[in-house]
Amino acid sequence: MPREPVKGLIALLAAVIVPLGACVLLLPARASLSQANAALILMFVAVVAAFSHRWAAALTALSAAIGFTFFFTAPYENFTQFKNADDILTAGLLLVVGLAVSQLARRYSRERAIATTLQRSLLPRMTPDTSAVRPAFRYVPADAEVGGDWFDVISLPGFRTALVVGDVVGRGLRSAVAMGRLRTAVRNFSTLDLPPDELLARLDDAVHQMDAEAGVGEDATFAATCLYAIYDPVSRWCTMARAGHFPPAVVQPDGYVELLDLPAGPPLGLGGLRFQAAERQLPEDSRLVLYTNGLVHHRGRDIGTGLALLCDTLSGAGTDPEETCELIVGALLPPHSVDDATLLVARTRAFPHDRIADWDIPTDPAAVSVLRSEVLAKLTNWKLEEMAFVTELILSELVTNAIRYGSAPVHLRLFFDTNLVIEVCDGSSTSPHLRYAADMDEGGRGIFLVAQLAERWGTRFTPTGKIVWAEQPALPVPAAPAAARLA
Repeated sequence: MPREPVKGLIALLAAVIVPLGACVLLLPARASLSQANAALILMFVAVVAAFSHRWAAALTALSAAIGFTFFFTAPYENFTQFKNADDILTAGLLLVVGLAVSQLARRYSRERAIATTLQRSLLPRMTPDTSAVRPAFRYVPADAEVGGDWFDVISLPGFRTALVVGDVVGRGLRSAVAMGRLRTAVRNFSTLDLPPDELLARLDDAVHQMDAEAGVGEDATFAATCLYAIYDPVSRWCTMARAGHFPPAVVQPDGYVELLDLPAGPPLGLGGLRFQAAERQLPEDSRLVLYTNGLVHHRGRDIGTGLALLCDTLSGAGTDPEETCELIVGALLPPHSVDDATLLVARTRAFPHDRIADWDIPTDPAAVSVLRSEVLAKLTNWKLEEMAFVTELILSELVTNAIRYGSAPVHLRLFFDTNLVIEVCDGSSTSPHLRYAADMDEGGRGIFLVAQLAERWGTRFTPTGKIVWAEQPALPVPAAPAAARLA
């Protein structure tokens, strides 16, 4: 028999048997127990049963009223004859209280269903399988009120991937709405290609803005925790920062498990404190595990025990992220959790070296023509001859801008997988911007040309300067893409 019908049958039986069973237990004290005390006891039983099985609350109240009438208001021979009007009033009040509790429980169930639906609609339903990681996730809502847990997997330029896990403090509809706003803010800030510590600082400002919009009052303020990580499959470096969140766990290919020692950082919403980022190089086929408080901590287990159990479970898990998620959830989560839990497992990949090409460029405009010939040869080697013309135009504009307006050293990198990515690095922090030149202007058309020819383009800053990148969809080639070969 399916699981839900079995639970429904058990609830139906409990709605009838529990109140009658309470009456039988109270029967030996029938002579000394007043009707008021008996009614109060049965009311309590009806309330508890109603919240345990909400849809059967009305039947529970009716059963309690019948039991009270039979056992405490009339002789057994003829229980329909009441002693006085007080008996009728007491039985009626018992039924009314039970029905009122039923209505409240029904309304509570409806509000919780709305909050749960809203929260699930704000979370991603699937995660992208990128060239950087192969992700898997689990979200388990609490049995009572929904919480503010969220996660995300965001594709970044240069085949990098951002992994995000966060938790809004508190429960209920307000926490679910705040979670959706924070997830949207993280997505918007990620388009700026900020380092993790700078992104958390902007997210902290966004939380302050939310509080200012809500108004003054204790209920208007809220706090949240967040962990933001960026993994680069080319260098295999992972840059991470956290705002009051639990540190991530890393599982090496040989099964060794480690909780990374990251600077904790303040929770979002406190303001005025600094976030710090840390870097870690991860071998190929490592697993990066991000999680929320509900996974490792509950009433019967402290945080230290939960983290130790998480590490022990990860050490025996396989390399498949889906299987790892199933194993962790089954080992760490209780049958009925009071807090929602989120788990994100990402298996790292390394970008193939034969799909990468780089050049050091002299700060001489004459070097651009030589560079174009070498890039054309590399495109021919990758069987991308049909993309040569557009690539040469984009390359010429970006490299010329770096030589004229940037500073040494100037470096060029090409990446080829599902897309062809051009990156030009230089030592200047001045970012190019899109201009719309007039008919008589002699310049100002270079970046406009790049924006028209490339699928997308942008700038990201580094500790030593900036990177201007442009991305084009690669034409189909006989060889399988790197992501498929690494699966």
